Amino acid sequence: MIETAAKVPAVTLGFWIIKILATTLGETAGDTVSMSWLGETSVSAGQSGLNGYVVGTAIFGAALAILAFFQIRARRFHPWLYWATIIASTTAGTTLADFATRSLGIGYPGGSILLFSLVVLSLIAWHRTLGGISAASVHTREAELFYWITITFSQTLGTALGDWVADGPLGYLGAAGIFGGALALVALAHYTTRISKPLLFWSAFILTRPLGAVVGDFLDKPVAHGGLELSRLAASAVLAAAIVLLVTLLPQRPETVTQQERLAS
Repeated sequence: MIETAAKVPAVTLGFWIIKILATTLGETAGDTVSMSWLGETSVSAGQSGLNGYVVGTAIFGAALAILAFFQIRARRFHPWLYWATIIASTTAGTTLADFATRSLGIGYPGGSILLFSLVVLSLIAWHRTLGGISAASVHTREAELFYWITITFSQTLGTALGDWVADGPLGYLGAAGIFGGALALVALAHYTTRISKPLLFWSAFILTRPLGAVVGDFLDKPVAHGGLELSRLAASAVLAAAIVLLVTLLPQRPETVTQQERLAS
């Protein structure tokens, strides 16, 4: 049976651990630039602090576009390039979600509904164009383009959704418990039901983002708001070091898909 190597990593426990760390890093790094650096600079200059979200989105959006370009152009799976692109997408998602929910004035509910609609539309377009939405089948440039568009929308959705839940009475830890529990249910469904595996994958992928968002906020938000008030820059450095260590130590092999699985995806 012929197998084709995808340009994405195999979905293992290590993959999910690194993904959650990357989403947490995206929250702390995004806040470091848009709020701690650019936001404070704007305020001191007599401008709106929301300008930081606009500039931050432009910076991280450009980084994501460049990395995604090289990722899609690559002929095979490169672990460092892949995870750098994931981090860029989750960081851009943080600043973009903050810009949408705060600068555009649509709030967390409006931002979450808008972004969820974009994720669904992206998956529908992917399925109608290529006949499936399985990440394991990402071995062509067209499929990879849909993959990264869906990821960017899902990362942005996760930020808005995480902020929405954490902003309520549950706080950061309560929100983390909800999203962590939802991830556990998705994992249980994966092993005990016949629900579409690609659908479960994307459900888990989306849920890791609000989990990382609320954990990141818990680390760097003021104590008065329920956080630990740690340095955003220091937290980002520790998270980045952990990701580098895990990518170095854990096996990084591409996902493979058989012709039969590719037709069924």
